[in-house]
Amino acid sequence: MATAADTLAQNLSFAGFAKATDLKKRLWFTLGALVVFRLCSFVPLPGIDPVALDELFNRTAGGVLDFFNMFSGGALERMSIIALGIMPYITASIVVQLMASVHEPWKALKKEGEAGRKKLNQYTRIGTVILTVFQGYGIAVGLEGWGASSGVSAVIDPGWFFRISTIISLLGGTLFLMWLGEQITSRGVGNGISLIIMAGIVAQLPVALGGLFEQARTGAISGGFLLLVLAGALAVIAFICFMERAQRRILIQYPKRQVGNRMFQGDRSHLPLKLNTPGVIPPIFASSLLLMPLTIAQFAGDGTAAGAGGLGTDWLLAVTTALQHGAPLYMVLYAAGIVFFAFFYTAVVFNPEETAENLKKYGGFIPGIRPGQKTAEYLDYVLTRITVVGAAYLTFICLLPEFLIAELAVPFYFGGTSLLIVVNVTMDTVAQIQGHLLAHQYEGLIRKARLKGRAR
Repeated sequence: MATAADTLAQNLSFAGFAKATDLKKRLWFTLGALVVFRLCSFVPLPGIDPVALDELFNRTAGGVLDFFNMFSGGALERMSIIALGIMPYITASIVVQLMASVHEPWKALKKEGEAGRKKLNQYTRIGTVILTVFQGYGIAVGLEGWGASSGVSAVIDPGWFFRISTIISLLGGTLFLMWLGEQITSRGVGNGISLIIMAGIVAQLPVALGGLFEQARTGAISGGFLLLVLAGALAVIAFICFMERAQRRILIQYPKRQVGNRMFQGDRSHLPLKLNTPGVIPPIFASSLLLMPLTIAQFAGDGTAAGAGGLGTDWLLAVTTALQHGAPLYMVLYAAGIVFFAFFYTAVVFNPEETAENLKKYGGFIPGIRPGQKTAEYLDYVLTRITVVGAAYLTFICLLPEFLIAELAVPFYFGGTSLLIVVNVTMDTVAQIQGHLLAHQYEGLIRKARLKGRAR
């Protein structure tokens, strides 16, 4: 037994990749899909003047468009067919999951297993189409009016033809990304949607690093401040890794049992409860809800000024100012969204009553706690308290960049939100790779054991 474990530990390394054919295929498929995603970000919408668009985007540098541009991997800056990114799908997922928690017919679908999950996924896709059409129309109208007050227009030929073609192009791009993410999840390695978001952020990191070093070279920031920012980013990464691995392990006791004439000793195991059960979902959900209205408001600012006079301009200016990064109202809403989705998503993925019922069914119990309802109450008690810590951790990590942006003008990409997504998705993907590699090694050991058994 020890020899088999030692052999497995030795083979579970990079050398094992050479023999893991299925894993290599999955990795190549994932990389290929991400390359396709990056290529799509360079395919522009029809009827866009790239020079005027670049000029207009530079005027709003540092605003909400930069943050949304980060999540789309630069696609918004180039106004490509995937300018909306995967955000409509995420927003539709929020709505469907909320409805599945409060709407009785959809609650019943959740309990139907795989069939119910497919039905809810279908609702999510329909919601994605509806949201993308509305958001695509808003962006098309906003592009036509963007820069009108200064005589610069990003649209070559405004009108209904441009609006319809923009809606169709953005809808096709978003649905393609949704399909691509599902293909990565089923045929590749890792969660496809999360990997697409991470790829967009990582693609913008070299630009942010180049800009930061350029500021240090020109004397805009000191060399000491540059080192402080890089050291702070490393410290945040280390803190995220520590918190993502933190668990609350609840002892589970199984009683003695008799099988035939043999008495088996009671077993002990642990029920691990992650400190951050929802992972990167709360900041992504909270960002998606705040980003889209702000983006449309910023696009429409110039058009409102040209068509509705000062009243419309003042209203849009007040909204964008109150909800810009670093503003108190934005940080309060962002923090509230993170806390809400932390508790909501934890409740979605972990059901204390169902877990307590399963423990009771298999004879397991928590020492000192009665099986059944009391166990469910205890699990809910523990889960609520560790979720408070997890929500506080997520809020701190995600609000840290807002203070840095407001006070020190640090680029978005060095903020906790982007680092949280990159580190979390990377850890999950590496864990899945190790799982595939471990399964392959076990298959090899079992095959060898069978051959030795036949030889004897």
